Amino acid sequence: MLSGATGMIGKCIIDLLMQYNDDCSSARQINVIALSRKEESARLRLGEYWNKDTFRYISCDVNQGIPECGNVDYVIHAASNTHPLQYSQDSIGTITSNVIGTKNLLDYAVSHRAERFCFVSSVEIYGENRGDVDRFTEDYLGYIDCNTLRAGYPESKRLGETLCNAYGQTHQLDFVIPRLSRVYGPTMLMSDSKAIAQFIKKAAAGEDIVLKSAGTQLYSYTYALDAALGILTVLSEGENGQAYNISDTGSETTLRQIAEWLAEDNGVSV
Repeated sequence: MLSGATGMIGKCIIDLLMQYNDDCSSARQINVIALSRKEESARLRLGEYWNKDTFRYISCDVNQGIPECGNVDYVIHAASNTHPLQYSQDSIGTITSNVIGTKNLLDYAVSHRAERFCFVSSVEIYGENRGDVDRFTEDYLGYIDCNTLRAGYPESKRLGETLCNAYGQTHQLDFVIPRLSRVYGPTMLMSDSKAIAQFIKKAAAGEDIVLKSAGTQLYSYTYALDAALGILTVLSEGENGQAYNISDTGSETTLRQIAEWLAEDNGVSV
């Protein structure tokens, strides 16, 4: 069972699983239950799988509860607002999908005796680097000003992780937590308002790339399919109760460097 099936990451996970089914014998097929709010969007994003025996789509809002879908072996919770425009336009939904939605899926996993629960988290939970470390390891505890609108995303991801631990302790639920760095790739939506998405759209349109700061912030990035593979690797091989950073790059990259690379490749200015 996968929530957020039509999102940038969810789409990639389903593509990988369905490709696996195409490549393997019928005895090793994986049945996918895809959850998202809007069936119309799901048909556009996942229509090629609609009539496959191994694919089942369920329209639901995870904040409102999970309908009966039968037994599941694994639950991946990837439904979440993930970019600034969503934070500002749906600040409450940003928080509830990471808290109430997580609880509803955890309850489903427990009641249906799932083998493992995977909560897709973010390196945003580390908060602000205040100059005390060069890189964030999984045991780093960063600073977040909770009295801001922007804090809704990292704080609710933190609470989602804590909920997983509570269910592990109370119900002995096996769980893992992949923490994604900034993700980009072909499954980005045109509505994505993250900086790298804006840069790519500007470059593809042959328009100048606009930096709204000096661009000196350091970030780690992950290609969407690599992120999906990382999640599936953590799901299958991760240690119960552990969190894992997922990133393509061993060294960080600045926003300015990304903008300049895209500009050079597409003949536009920064």
